[in-house]
Amino acid sequence: MIVTERPEPWHLRTRQFLRATDQRRGLVRGARFLRGLVPGTGEPLAPSTGRSSDRLARLLAEAGADRPSATRELGLAAVQAWQAVRRSGTPTVSADGITVLFTDLVGFSTWALEAGDDRVLQLLREVSKVTESVVIGHRGSVVKGLGDGVMAVFADPGEAVNAAYETCSAVSVIKAEGYLPHLRAGLHRGNPQRVGDDYLGVDVNIAARIMAAADGDEVLASASVVEELDQDIFTVRPRRNFRAKGTPKDLRVFRVVPRYTVGG
Repeated sequence: MIVTERPEPWHLRTRQFLRATDQRRGLVRGARFLRGLVPGTGEPLAPSTGRSSDRLARLLAEAGADRPSATRELGLAAVQAWQAVRRSGTPTVSADGITVLFTDLVGFSTWALEAGDDRVLQLLREVSKVTESVVIGHRGSVVKGLGDGVMAVFADPGEAVNAAYETCSAVSVIKAEGYLPHLRAGLHRGNPQRVGDDYLGVDVNIAARIMAAADGDEVLASASVVEELDQDIFTVRPRRNFRAKGTPKDLRVFRVVPRYTVGG
């Protein structure tokens, strides 16, 4: 009796061929060269802004990182190009400074401990989507996600205040079982040091401290922001007895609310 080996299924042969082709050194080098021509940071594992493109870049970078892949390199190039387009609107630090915004969900951590991952992730997705939409609509840029909040920057302080207030209002109507989302926001204007897509320095820390002192649905801003606002457009009230570790002793903080007119 003669036993003959059955040929390997065509789909397995095709997969092996494609994998071998994808790992050919010449193709991988060519894909890496093309990726090097694409604008952007070229660093897929840079601090994430929370955007889908950043999460995709991280997944591509980590998937099969131990073996060369032309497809992986081209995928990273595509995401890198998209990130560059999205981040091209990031305000630059000028002599007049830049306004830094921090937001945070009040009481989120306590609720999240009991809510379960599915409900927590659903809420964070909705908050992130709303926040990014409002920030971009006011000519700002989300620098990075901070779990239950974000850091964003704006060239125009008035746009920054409007974005903060509108984001707080939009988040307050999001439905979450067992939790009423209330966002707080803090703003400070200065000249932070830009490092890649991030900003560092004392002015960033001050904005974060101001945010931490705010109540739910409250927008607090330092005098450096308020002094640049049109007082006919915003209602400004001093936040008395403001104290925050790591901030200047003479720092003045105000509660700011846009004056929206009926039909305006």
